[in-house]
This record gives sequence, C-alpha cells and structure tokens, in this order.
Amino acid sequence: MQKTLPFDEQFIRRLTDTWPTPFYVYDEAGIRRTCRELNSAFAWSPGFREYFAVKALPNPWIVRIAGEEGLGADCSSLPELILSERVGLRGEDLMFTSNNTLAHEYRKAVQLGAIVNLDDLTHIDYLREHVGLPELLCFRYNPGSAREGNVIIGKPEEAKYGFTEQQLFEGYRRLRDAGVQRFGLHTMVASNELNGEFFVETARMLFDLALRLHAELGIRIEFVNLGGGIGIPYRPEQRPVNLAQVGGWIRDLYEQMIAGTVLHPLRLLMENGRMITGPHGYLVTTAVHHKSIYRDYVGVDACMANLMRPGMYGAYHHITVLGKENAPHDHVVDVVGSLCENNDKFAVQRSLPAVERGDLLVIHDSGAHGHAMGFQYNGKLRCAELLLRSDGSIRQIRRAETAEDYFATLDFAELNSEGVGCGTG
Repeated sequence: MQKTLPFDEQFIRRLTDTWPTPFYVYDEAGIRRTCRELNSAFAWSPGFREYFAVKALPNPWIVRIAGEEGLGADCSSLPELILSERVGLRGEDLMFTSNNTLAHEYRKAVQLGAIVNLDDLTHIDYLREHVGLPELLCFRYNPGSAREGNVIIGKPEEAKYGFTEQQLFEGYRRLRDAGVQRFGLHTMVASNELNGEFFVETARMLFDLALRLHAELGIRIEFVNLGGGIGIPYRPEQRPVNLAQVGGWIRDLYEQMIAGTVLHPLRLLMENGRMITGPHGYLVTTAVHHKSIYRDYVGVDACMANLMRPGMYGAYHHITVLGKENAPHDHVVDVVGSLCENNDKFAVQRSLPAVERGDLLVIHDSGAHGHAMGFQYNGKLRCAELLLRSDGSIRQIRRAETAEDYFATLDFAELNSEGVGCGTG
C-alpha cells in the first residue's frame, strides 16, 4: 500500500513560516472518514457505539470531531474525563476504564454518569466505600491462558488488567445482591492487531460469557465492549483491517449465538483509538545535521520526546522526504533526534533519498500515541499540534511549549529568597 499525504511540500513550507518545526498535523477529513467506516461496518447492530480512546490523542478538538461523528469517549484518568466533559460529553457518552484507580477519579466518573468499568474484584468494595455503586457497572475480563494476546499487548496471564473468569462470576453475583440493576462486560486482549478474525473470536468469547452469566446468575448483560486494538498498516506492505468484513463476520456470529435469546438485543461497543486517528497524523520535522562515523546519520529537530514509539518499541514509522518522493532511495541512514539516549531514533538503517540540511521530513501514522506520550527529559519541549480542516484551512489546536512552561511548576522565588545561588555567604 503506497503511503500518501494530504498535503505537499509547498503547503508545509507555508506552515513553517508561522509554526517552526517540529509540529504535528492531523487530517480532519481522514479522521471523519474512518469514524464513518467503522460506524457503517456495525450499522446492523442496534445501539452500536465506538468510544474513542482519548489516551491516543487527548486534544479537545479531536474528541469533539469524534463526538460529532457519533463516538463517545473512553477515558482512563481524571483529566481525560474533564477534557471530554468540556467538549460536551456526559453520561453514557463516557466510558471510564482505568486500573489501580483512585477514589477521586471514580467520584468524577460517577458524577458525570459515565459507564464505570471496574478492573478488579476489590474495586467493588472500594467504589462502594468511597463513592457508592451506580446503577450501571461493567467489569473488564482477563481470559488468561484461555486466550492468546498479540505481540504488542502480550500474554493476558502476564497482564495486570482485569478479572479472572471465577472472579467475574463472583463480582456479578455481588453486584446483583447489592441491588445493581444494569450490567456490561468488557475485555481488551489485543493492540494494533491487523488480523480481523481476532476480533471475531473476541466477540465469540464475550457472547459465550454473557450467556453463561445469565444462565448461572440470572443477570442480563446489556452490552459487551469488544475493546479496541484494531491495528493500522504502519508499513507500506501491510493492509488495513477490512472493517466491513469484520462487521459482517460478527453479525453472523451474533445471529448464531445471541439472536433469539433473552440477551437480544445485546449492544456492541468498541474503544479504538489508534485506528481512528493514527493514520491521519503526521509529525513534520526538519533535517539539521549529518554525521558519518560507523553509520550515516541524519539529525532532525524532532526527538523521542515528540514521538517515542520507535525508541520505546522499535516501532516502524514510514518517512517521506517532501519534494523527493520520486527520488531514488539510495542512501541508508539512521534518522535521529538530539536526546541524550542512543535509542532516540525515528528510523534505523532506512533507505531514503539524499537528505540535505533544511529538507522537511514527514513521519507517517503518528496520530495516535505520538504527542500524547511526549515528555520533557533533557528539557525537551513538546511541539504544536495543527488541524488540517476539511475545507483545507489550518488551525492550531495546541501551541508549542515554551521554556516558561517548562519552569512554571518550579519555585524559583522561594529558592532565591533563601539566598541560594545569589552570592550570599
């Protein structure tokens, strides 16, 4: 699959007159198109809803765009709940899925009327003690060795998340006896998975559990959340998941297992983040230095603080040198940042066109878990985020950090008032 861009070199050059690199550009039209494709794939399912995983790209403009396309918000922290609230999402527009959760976070979720998804059996009493049990509760299921995860998320039995099956039955029994009236079921066993059949098997697992929970406990699960994890083709040779095909397969499974039972209609939910925004985000950076020692290096003005996936996971991100798309890729280089860490590399031994100082490089598929995972090690400042609107205009949706931002939480005034570093004896 050829990697394409929604802009050209001339367009980006104009942007750099106002916003120095590095910066992110997000393609609104692409994000909306993906939201609609997913909704269309599950249009057969009454009440289907995708809850955008806010952690992937926690920006109010993006969350609002997703909301306008009918998506809810999947939150995992207090700030993510507040961000979603500020763009107008409340009640069951929100799913709160966290782990090792603190009372004040649960309190805010319940106050907003969010669907609370508990991660551990002990959280039932913790929630009851500190907040009270809401009308609707959901549990996160960890199938352990009964289900294989994928390369990214690892083995479920080694993960810190969720209930065992035995705990799941005990947990719902406790909720039922405590007077809780509404129940949901959730799992998350894959990340960046490109095999569509994986999600069909996840649906089969949850459908079976919902049926057995009703048979044993007499409770009716009103929705199953298949989690997220639909992958994107980071590499040119990869293909995206065929959403319509996956939706059709799950529909067939639903007809076999759920239709005609007391659980029908059983709502389907999902909580993808990467798939919604990942392919539609681009990190733009400028080539600054070249170095030739045991390898050849291209140094750019972005670094791992702007996009840590390659350094943290060894993840592949395609790179386009603007204006040289059709030039021979006959130079093998490492593309590196300036962080004092040797894994600060966007590409390792990558074949690219000859890169000159001042060339603009675009790092593809960085619209999820990119800016959101930024940090300030080495005093690096996080960059601006720009939104390419559907009408072709550009809007800044997050300004770049400044040195003043970096120092804002430090108490220099108190330090200086004690005379430290001021030449006093």
